[in-house]
Amino acid sequence: MTVGVLALQGDFREHANVLRSLGAETILVRRPEELARVSGLVIPGGESSVMDKLSRGYGLAEPLKDAVRAGMPVFGTCAGLIMLADTIIDGIAGQQSIGGLDISVRRNAFGSQVDSFETDLDVPAVADTPVHAVFIRAPIVERVGEAATALASVADGRCVAVEQGNLLGTSFHPEITGEYRFHEYFLGKVEAADYRP
Repeated sequence: MTVGVLALQGDFREHANVLRSLGAETILVRRPEELARVSGLVIPGGESSVMDKLSRGYGLAEPLKDAVRAGMPVFGTCAGLIMLADTIIDGIAGQQSIGGLDISVRRNAFGSQVDSFETDLDVPAVADTPVHAVFIRAPIVERVGEAATALASVADGRCVAVEQGNLLGTSFHPEITGEYRFHEYFLGKVEAADYRP
């Protein structure tokens, strides 16, 4: 089982380290030929608009969309969640997403960098005890469509984690807190899907 981490921009090294610590063979994905070698993919946090531009510049955007449509398991955190959303409510001019998650997201919904915060979330599908979550210029899921399932919400009821089939997305950054249960849950999806490029 080889899992890729999209390494165009953002905190891809942290995700790769977590996946390796959990026993997954991991490669950094920057080109279509690298994407073609993996059975699952993590899209890290960073700048969604920059990731979008770079994915198109590197010829990855269409192969990514094809892989999602073909059933590749993908886990997106923060900007990665935005990349997987079918609708970006407040994207910059011309911003595109890979799509696949039947959700609408709003970028930087919690404010700027200085408004970053941490909290514990109940995520019964993923963990028996609360998950510690770090939000950094995080998006919010404003609409969860019929095909998607909300997994977690903050105290005011706004959705911050979703799944849909082989796709998983969080507004927060589990890779930077030692909170590996979302990665373990995702690796379970990769193993169950047995996706072959």
